[in-house]
Amino acid sequence: MENFNHILLFRTDIKSEADKQALQPLLDENKNIEQWNVDLDDEDYVLRIVSYNLKHEQIIQMVRDHGYMCCELT
Repeated sequence: MENFNHILLFRTDIKSEADKQALQPLLDENKNIEQWNVDLDDEDYVLRIVSYNLKHEQIIQMVRDHGYMCCELT
């Protein structure tokens, strides 16, 4: 069975392409983030991050520091 602990999922209020672009430099420049995307069509605006080093709490704090709501999707 494959381990998916490196895929982190979050509920956010990143609702538009402009919101996504506002966070792009923060997420693109973080060397611990392998890949990320936001599902703008999902009602929870799911932020999906692939990282082998970061914890949920670290991502939540980064996104909140930039003015967006972010919580772990369980």
